[in-house]
Amino acid sequence: MNADPTTASYTIRRAMIEDADTVSSLGARTFSETFAHLYPPEDLETFLAYAYGLERTRNDLAHPDKATWLMEDADGEAVGYALAGPCDLPHDEVSPEDGELKRIYLLKAHQGGGRGSRLLNTALDWLEAAGPRRLWIGVWSENFGAQRLYGRLGFAKVGEYFFPVGETQDLEFILRRG
Repeated sequence: MNADPTTASYTIRRAMIEDADTVSSLGARTFSETFAHLYPPEDLETFLAYAYGLERTRNDLAHPDKATWLMEDADGEAVGYALAGPCDLPHDEVSPEDGELKRIYLLKAHQGGGRGSRLLNTALDWLEAAGPRRLWIGVWSENFGAQRLYGRLGFAKVGEYFFPVGETQDLEFILRRG
């Protein structure tokens, strides 16, 4: 029997190339759980194959300037993850030394209790391990909760762009700290 997600012990560990299948499937599952209702099925399918495909996931895990963390429950099941690395958001002020929180997701059943904040802080600490630098985040324009959280952490809106999910174009806000 699985432990109650509100009381279970959760661990965070750096994902390795051997975790590619887990990260890929968890990425597609968490994105779908959060956003699938917004897109026509063909747009969602196209996006998931591109964004969470095994080859792309392996490339991210093997990239020397990127890091992925898995959050696991007491049974060792992956329930969330974060991905960070060099910033590639479309903004004129992005420089090569800037970092970006690229993804952070938890399965709905495991949200709450500060677990997402632990995962977020792990990624942000890694991004600043060599010293403070500008950090960037792209966030969906209608994800008000995430925008408030990032605002409390010192991120401010500095731009916008359209994020393609298949043929659908989502308005995303570009946030920066530092």
